[in-house]
Formats: sequence, C-alpha cells, structure tokens
Amino acid sequence: MRDDTNALLLDAARRASAYLREVGERSVSPAAEAISGLERMGGALPESPSSAREVLALLDEAGSAASVATAGRRYFGFVIGGTLPASLGAAWLASAWGQNAGLRVMSPVAARLEEIALAWSAELLRLPPGCGGAVVTGATMANFTALIAARNTLLARAGWDAAEDGLFGAPSLRVVVGDEVHASVLKALSLAGLGRARVHRVPVDNQGRMQASKLPPMDARTIVCIQAGNVNTGAFDPAQEIIIRCRDAGACVHVDGAFGLWAAASPRFRHWTSGYEHADSWATDAHKWPNAGYDCGLALVRDPAHLRQAMAVTAAYLPGGATRDPSHYTPELSRRARGVELWAALRSLGRAGLADLIERTCGFATLFAERLRDAGFAILNDVVINQVLVSFGSPEVTREVIHRIQEEGTCWCAGTEWQGHTAMRISVSSWATTAEDIDRSVEAIVRVAAEQGRATPAIRR
Repeated sequence: MRDDTNALLLDAARRASAYLREVGERSVSPAAEAISGLERMGGALPESPSSAREVLALLDEAGSAASVATAGRRYFGFVIGGTLPASLGAAWLASAWGQNAGLRVMSPVAARLEEIALAWSAELLRLPPGCGGAVVTGATMANFTALIAARNTLLARAGWDAAEDGLFGAPSLRVVVGDEVHASVLKALSLAGLGRARVHRVPVDNQGRMQASKLPPMDARTIVCIQAGNVNTGAFDPAQEIIIRCRDAGACVHVDGAFGLWAAASPRFRHWTSGYEHADSWATDAHKWPNAGYDCGLALVRDPAHLRQAMAVTAAYLPGGATRDPSHYTPELSRRARGVELWAALRSLGRAGLADLIERTCGFATLFAERLRDAGFAILNDVVINQVLVSFGSPEVTREVIHRIQEEGTCWCAGTEWQGHTAMRISVSSWATTAEDIDRSVEAIVRVAAEQGRATPAIRR
C-alpha cells in the first residue's frame, strides 16, 4: 500500500507539473469540447472500487483541459491572483499532513503557523499592535466573521448578550455602507441577521468613494462599513474623515479591503490606506494579493477578545488551555490548514517581494490603461491600483468585445456595469504576469475590437 501511495503521488506531481508548464500558453478559457468532456466524469456511481491511479488519470485527462487558466499569466478577471510556487508546494505538503486546524492539540503546526501568518499580515497591513484575527475562506467569510464580532460587541454595550440570547428582542442596530458596497458585505450582513435591505446607503463620487459629508447621524449602535479598493475602480473611501466622525459618535467601523488593503504593504501605494488603521475590524483576501492560493481570507479585529467572545466554542470533550485555539476565532471548528499556505506565501515573498508583487501588477494595470487609451478607447476610472475599466463605445459593442476576447482565449477579462456605463473590467493580480503578457493581451483586445467593425473610441469621463 505504501508503494502504491508513493507511485500515486509521483504521478500526481508529474501531471501537475505538466499542467503548469503548459497553462501559460494555452487558451485561458477552456474549449467547448473540453467542457463537454466533463460528462465522462459523471454517470452512475460505480458499484465497485476504482484504482486511485485510474481516478487520477480521469481527473487529469477530463478535468485539466476544462479548467480556466487562472494559474497562467493572462487571467485578468474577478481580481483573481495566481498561486505562488511556495504556497502551492505548502498546500501539497499540508494536504499530505492531513491536519485539522481547529484545535492546537489536533495540529500544533497548523495552529502555530496560523498565528505567525496572522501576525505578519497585520504588520504588513500596518494595523495596530495587539490586533488579532482568523484565517477563513475568503473576504465574504472574513466580512461575516468581523461583522458578527462588531454586532455582538455593540449589543453587549447596550446590555444584550447576542451569543446567549440571540437576536429576538435585541436592541436595534444601524448599518451604514457606501452606495457601491460590495455584494459580499451585503451577503455577510444578511447572514449576520442585520439585513441587506435595511442598510443606509451613502452616496458616492464618480470613482465610487463614499462621500463623508453625506453620512447620516450615527450613535453607539451604528456599524459603518467602508471600502479599501472599490471592486470596479480600485478607489479608496476617505477613511480618515469617516473614522473621525464615527469615533465622535461612538460608532464601530469595519473595513472591506478584499484586495485594496494590501496596498499598505507597498511603499509606493500605502498612502491610499492612510487612516484605515484606525478602524475596528478589517476583512481581506490572501488569495488575491499576496497570491497564497485558494481559499484564504483574513478577518482581523482591533480587540481579539471581541472575536473570541463571538466565535468561541465549548464542549466537555474539547480541551482548553492558555494558548490560542483557532476554532475560538472562526465560524468553523473542523477546518483545513490554509494558514500553512499563507505562511509559505509571506515567508517566500518577504516584505520586499510582496511590495514588488503589488507594485508590479499595479504598474501593469497602468500600462494596460495607457495602451488601450492610445488605441482610442475610453478608460473610465482613475487607475489608482490594479483595476482598469475600459469602454469600446456603445454598451452593445463593449459587451461583444468582452464576449469575443473571452472566447478568443489570449486573455480573459470580465464585464461590468458601473455608474451607467458598460465596461470591460481588467484586474491584474498574478505574480506570474509579465510585460510581454500585457503586450499580447492588448494586441488581442485591440484586434478583437477592430474585428467588430463598429467599435469606436468613446469619450473619457
């Protein structure tokens, strides 16, 4: 059995290495035939066991071709980063370890590496000393986790124990968001029992930034959610002004910083995050920047006790101790050791490497914008970090260009509707992307736009 396992893992490594060697040059979108080929993996569940080698071969032969090449160099959709080699290797090793990261006694290595990675992350994000947090699946769960802590803390100040007594009859809370709040925050608010439709929306400016002058009256039962990195434009809310007003009112401030918060790790771009360190909690992804791989998000809070009070789990059979058990800070008990991959990503990059990753990808976004503007197309946003919005004329033409470029396969860019404009949204996030990839992608986009015959330069906003 040991020999069989060794042979299987060597085969898996061979297949994975071959995939990564080829993914940079293949079409970013899988072919229709490859997607149809996934039917080979279905049908009736076999009555008899299959060999592990056969299962792996089918997974590779039918599955690899049907994957989107996000591990390649020219995927620019949905702010999806690549996976750093160190993080990928760590994921393989952590999977071999088979650790449950819920309790320190179940995995001392997972618990300790998570602690270290959280401390490094907080320092890189320039958050206040003493803050704590949790490694979760992504920004949606990070927002949920931090907002539960904020909800329970405000209710406790009002004399209500939400963890014990629930929300029935609880004092009401008010939630304030910007008008371009991300859908993940609204989902988190819904899951937290605060309602996505009951929020007060603050008007935004022409880049999607919350207008601090239009904040409503606030008090000690108010949670204000601000953005570090608008998902369309990359813009940052005026944190300094907003947080001062919240402090004066006794309100709690939460930051949705899925990708933009990492700008704090860059000497060139950290000015955008000035003031965010004064918030009460922060949510971000590590599978965007710093390319730790899926799935990995961070929920961070100024006072770790607030998170523990909201998330702690107790049972007679669960050991307790003076050291940190991850399950007391996250919604899950059993969970995979994703903190190992985060630790590996940060350890491999170091401060300088992370700053370079952020600055290089932001520089590529600027290059994208310059080249497409020079080609006669409208860049709709101020390119402040890694997000570019481009219009090819009418909404119909722009949508057709987006569809064709996704189909053509040189690169993959998403579409969006933003402030009355239809746009291609380009997000540059991967460590693997090079200047040559930007050249190839721009040439493909310009060619596809020209082939429509109707694509005309648009007027820049």
